[in-house]
Amino acid sequence: MAKPRRNVQFQHRGSNNHDGGKLSPSDTGEAMSEPGSPIRSGMNGKADVSGEEATPEQSPSTEYEKKKQTFITRTIWTFVMIAVFFVAMLSGHIYVIGIVTAIQIVSFKEVIAIANVPSRQKNLPFTRSLNWYFLGTVMYFLYGESVIYYFKHIVLVDKVLLPFATHHRFISFMLYVIGFVFFVGSLQKGHYRFQFTQFAWTHMALYLIVVQAHFIMNNIFEGMIWFFLPASLVITNDIFAYICGITFGRTQLIKISPKKTVEGFVGAWIFTIIFGIGMTNVLMRYSYFICPVNDLGANIFTGLSCDHNPVFIPQLYQLPDWTQINRTFYIAPMQFHILVFATFASLIAPFGGFFASGLKRTFKIKDFGESIPGHGGITDRMDCQFIMGFFAFMYYQSFIAVYKASVGGVIETAIQGLNAEEQVEVVRGLAKYLVNQGAMGENVLDCLNGELGPRRR
Repeated sequence: MAKPRRNVQFQHRGSNNHDGGKLSPSDTGEAMSEPGSPIRSGMNGKADVSGEEATPEQSPSTEYEKKKQTFITRTIWTFVMIAVFFVAMLSGHIYVIGIVTAIQIVSFKEVIAIANVPSRQKNLPFTRSLNWYFLGTVMYFLYGESVIYYFKHIVLVDKVLLPFATHHRFISFMLYVIGFVFFVGSLQKGHYRFQFTQFAWTHMALYLIVVQAHFIMNNIFEGMIWFFLPASLVITNDIFAYICGITFGRTQLIKISPKKTVEGFVGAWIFTIIFGIGMTNVLMRYSYFICPVNDLGANIFTGLSCDHNPVFIPQLYQLPDWTQINRTFYIAPMQFHILVFATFASLIAPFGGFFASGLKRTFKIKDFGESIPGHGGITDRMDCQFIMGFFAFMYYQSFIAVYKASVGGVIETAIQGLNAEEQVEVVRGLAKYLVNQGAMGENVLDCLNGELGPRRR
């Protein structure tokens, strides 16, 4: 019987390493530090450098069960999110504002987390604190701007809130300066690159998430339709892009997202326009959706009342002469505007998703987080919504909004532009006018004159 041969080394198949497949310590360190490297992913069985046997691949049945479970979880949580969304929307604007606030905070957390290096943060304990400080400062500024603009008639007449309202921007600026000075003071030798990278990354996240979410918040104040319609258009486009893509998609649209097809892109555009026209026709019938917020306690049952924006009132149109058709018809101008909204949601908003895909590929991650079971992170679901909400606000302010004097605007002008004596004269003049119009009794005017004293000349 032949004796076994000892000390015989066999070359590994496909290996170009003459050292028996082993890496030098420096090579190993570089590979371990590189995200998505074979050594790092080898811990999951993709590469084996320890000499242990690779784990066997999962059987088809196991893989099928895993996909089935993921699909069930994803479907359940999809319906949960839809239910929460509609319950909040019908319960009142304040609940929708709360959801948007929570979304922007969680999205900021997810985006900041992908650039964090835990080993560096142990030596720089204030890095994460500064991230959240800047988030709080920016939210204070943006939320304050919205509250002061839409609720001047409440904020500017309150003794406690008045100083904060009149000096809001200066206070916000000083809060930011404090954070900036603290950041500069916390710089440590050997960590400059990491700290400045975090500083720039934080500001990018603030702009792409918090600032754009601020405009979505303003859309809610202008009327629920300006929040719900853009959001639903993006969701509809996403659904039909998937359906059209798997049905007759053949041509790849963009390399950064290989599964997107031109056919799905165009098909979703057509279906999104059809959905937008139909949904707009429904929402225009309810004042709760088209009226600006004048009562944060309102809901679908109490409703809202206002003078409707002319864009929702049907107007008479005649077909152009070149059509050779002499026909007139009534249609609300909003039906024309919705074509622009649907086109942006179909052709431009998806690039917010492509941007997010490129960002995830850069850091070699599949999802931004695990906030929503089966879906990944909040940011994975909101990547197109932020830019769509931003567009909706800009388009509304440019082409649809009706600018007229408001109670808050008049009070703001009187407080900031008139002295105390002139403000008293305004009160007297308004009181006299209301008495002459029969809106107040003369006893109210006499009482005011007695309290305010004689007129000064």
